[in-house]
Amino acid sequence: MSQKKPRKSAARPAVDVRPYSRAVVDGIKQAPARAMLHAVGFGEEDFEKPQVGIASTWSNLTPCNMHIDELARLAAAEVEAQGAKAVTFNTITVSDGIAMGTPGMRYSLVSREVIADSIETVVGAQGFDAVVAFGGCDKNIPGCVMALARLDRPAVFVYGGTIRPGADRRDIVSVFEAVGGHAAGRVSDIELKFIERTAIPGPGSCAGMYTANTMASAIEALGMSLPNSSAQEAVSDQKRTDATRAGAAVVELIKRGIRPRHIMTRKAFENAITVCIALGGSTNAVLHLLAIASSANVKLQLDDFTRIGRRVPVLADLRPSGRYSMSELVAIGGIRPLMKTLLDAGLLHGECMTVTGASVAENLRDVAPYPPGQDIVHALADPIKRDSHLVVLYGNLAPEGAVAKITGKEGLRFTGRARVFDSEEASIAGILGGKVKAGDVVIIRYEGPRGGPGMREMLGPTGAIVGKGLGNSVALITDGRFSGGSHGFVVGHVSPEAALGGPLALIKNGDEITIDAERREISLHVAAAELKRRRKAWDAPKPYARRGALAKYAKQVSSASLGAVTDNE
Repeated sequence: MSQKKPRKSAARPAVDVRPYSRAVVDGIKQAPARAMLHAVGFGEEDFEKPQVGIASTWSNLTPCNMHIDELARLAAAEVEAQGAKAVTFNTITVSDGIAMGTPGMRYSLVSREVIADSIETVVGAQGFDAVVAFGGCDKNIPGCVMALARLDRPAVFVYGGTIRPGADRRDIVSVFEAVGGHAAGRVSDIELKFIERTAIPGPGSCAGMYTANTMASAIEALGMSLPNSSAQEAVSDQKRTDATRAGAAVVELIKRGIRPRHIMTRKAFENAITVCIALGGSTNAVLHLLAIASSANVKLQLDDFTRIGRRVPVLADLRPSGRYSMSELVAIGGIRPLMKTLLDAGLLHGECMTVTGASVAENLRDVAPYPPGQDIVHALADPIKRDSHLVVLYGNLAPEGAVAKITGKEGLRFTGRARVFDSEEASIAGILGGKVKAGDVVIIRYEGPRGGPGMREMLGPTGAIVGKGLGNSVALITDGRFSGGSHGFVVGHVSPEAALGGPLALIKNGDEITIDAERREISLHVAAAELKRRRKAWDAPKPYARRGALAKYAKQVSSASLGAVTDNE
């Protein structure tokens, strides 16, 4: 029997649909690579096709990602139906909801970098021509998109979808706040156990406009996911169809030569910021959009959030500060009618390209308004807040900036006396133990990107404050972050952080502090001479970790004001 001669490289079309896989599988010298790929299921004809990496964040360690394996298989099947070759691989996820309030939460923001690095590593090493990436929990969503921006190969992001609300419309934040209620004697042991057992009914990301739903919405507005991908329940026919459509869309992007950096322009990031504000989204959007922009080589700064926020109102009455869940927003049409409203008002850049191959304006052309009588999304003429709830503050306490989430329900100005804690654990013990009183400004320091390390989220402390009935009478300031589920008068991302000798490190119990959202200032009312004296007496804390992932992260990570990235120029 005659043997086939090794195949020569095919003639290149006008758009090279195999710019990366060709180097891996074409020609005589790549016979060993083809031999390996035959073993994992490649047929001879597959070597002629564009290769699409399917980056799955499936894991059964969290409800957010437990169903993503099915979605990844649907996308892979459609990629192959469209004439390309799909190769599925996994990356990690961690669960903020599980790790919250423990030392393990230090790994949460670290995981964003690990996910971005791992997807970049696999796609770069294997020569995939395109990528479909799936994310569900908070950090794997921006981590996926950071990788897509770095790689700049045709790509689509698919959100795993929101969870359905639990009993009595509860969610994970209900459990955190019930812990505080239990400490205050308002929630019994039996009630707490019932809330614990019924708040999380199945697959999907946390139910409010918390970080996962915020970032999914931002990425749809950015143009990197298909229309409505951000507003579908995890367990739904719509989400399965979304995964299938993503497989077809990425093959079309290959054919047309459309890459992420054609989509992720500065104007596209402005669209993402605008939608985050209108939805009342998480403060983490600031951190993650800065990081994604850095990966896309787009110059985005903290002050861009202020500039855009002056003209964009908060329209959606969504948890944690509002009343409704993401599932209830899904039921009335998701975020697309909101985007159409913003576009018609001149608040979105309609010309921006998206992964459909069409512009934002083209995608929204036939979108109907929300149904009459709904009160989840307000009209532009009747906003919940006339400007952004994401308030960037500066002052002698945050020379490089801090980020507050102020919806107006908390008031716009708070002056109080500092109650200082040097870790999240100490703060929770103090709050639950009754050390925090009305009028206090709770300071949680040494929790920044480097000092934590990993910039832990303070859902435990904010949940305890609300549960203790202090939500309207206590403020909280930290160099750490907040969960999208946190609400109240809270300020995070304080830069420079305490571990680097930032002013937060110099605060003492009883110092007077003012947070002024209208003037966008955060002030420590201590004389400059006294602060200078305290600085001379200050000693930097010992690093939390000297070896391993946390130590590497602490050495490489940038300021929160730059997105806390680890590959900063």
